[in-house]
Amino acid sequence: MLLSERRECYRRVLAGNACVYPASVFDPMSARMAESLGYDVGMLAGSIASATVLGAPDLVVLTLTEFAEQIRRITRAGSLSLMVDADHGYGNALNVMRTVEELETAGVAALTIEDTLLPTAFGGEGEGLISIPEMLGKLRAAVAARQDPSLVVIGRTSALRHGGIDEAVRRLQAYQATGVDAFFIVGARDRAEIEAIHAATSLPLMLGGSPAALWSDLPFLNAHRVRIALQGHAPFYAAAQAVYDVLKHLKAGGAPADLKTPVAAGDVLATALRQDAYAGWQDSYLR
Repeated sequence: MLLSERRECYRRVLAGNACVYPASVFDPMSARMAESLGYDVGMLAGSIASATVLGAPDLVVLTLTEFAEQIRRITRAGSLSLMVDADHGYGNALNVMRTVEELETAGVAALTIEDTLLPTAFGGEGEGLISIPEMLGKLRAAVAARQDPSLVVIGRTSALRHGGIDEAVRRLQAYQATGVDAFFIVGARDRAEIEAIHAATSLPLMLGGSPAALWSDLPFLNAHRVRIALQGHAPFYAAAQAVYDVLKHLKAGGAPADLKTPVAAGDVLATALRQDAYAGWQDSYLR
C-alpha cells in the first residue's frame, strides 16, 4: 500500500462515526501481527520507542534520527497506518519542521506535536506547558512542513493536567486556527471533560492517558467525536515480561520444555517473519 493510501485510511477513521482502538506496536514483528489481526491503525509512542531503541525511560533522550529509523523499520514491514508521538517536535518551531520532514519520509500516517515543556528543565519539578503563542508557531510550522497533504498533523495538549478544563478549552480554541487535522487530549478523566472539549472544537479527537471506564465507553466516545482512543501499551510490556520470565527460568537451570511462559507457535512466527512471502520470493528468484 502506498504511503498516501495509508494516510487516507487514517483520515477515513477521523472522518468516520466510530472510535477506533489502535494497536500499540514497537517493531516490525508487532506491526505485522497487528495487521494480520485486522488492525488498520497502529501507534508508536515516544515512551515505547525510547524503551525499544535505547532501553531508556521516557525522558526525551531519544534523538529524532533514532526515532525516524525505528519508524522506518515498522512502516516498511507492512501496510499499517502508523501514527506516532513526536513529543515536542524535538525543539522549537524550526525543529518541528525538520521533525515533520523526517517522519513523513519515514512513512507515518499521522504525528502529534504537544504543548508540554520538554525536556525537563534544570531545577524543574515536573513538566509544564509552553506558551500558547509558542505552540501556535509549532503547529503552523508542522502544517507548513508536510509535503503530502494527506499526512495528518495532530495537536496534542496536556492542559487538563496543568490548568484544568478551562485552560484546555482556551488552548484548543486557539490551536484550531493553525490548520491541524485533529486534537490529542491527554489525561481526560470523566465525561464532563470530554463534553466540554467536544463543545469547544469541531475537530476529531483522540484520547490518551484516560481511565478504562472512559476509553471503553464507545457509545459515548462515538457521540462526542472521539475517533481514536489509546488503551495503553500492554503489548510491549507483556513482551518485556515474557523475555524476563524466560531468561530467569533458564538461568535458574530450568529446561526450555518446562517453560510456563508460552512461546510463539509456528503460525505466529510465520506471520511475524513473513515466511510465506519469503518462501515465494525464493522460489521465484533463487531457483
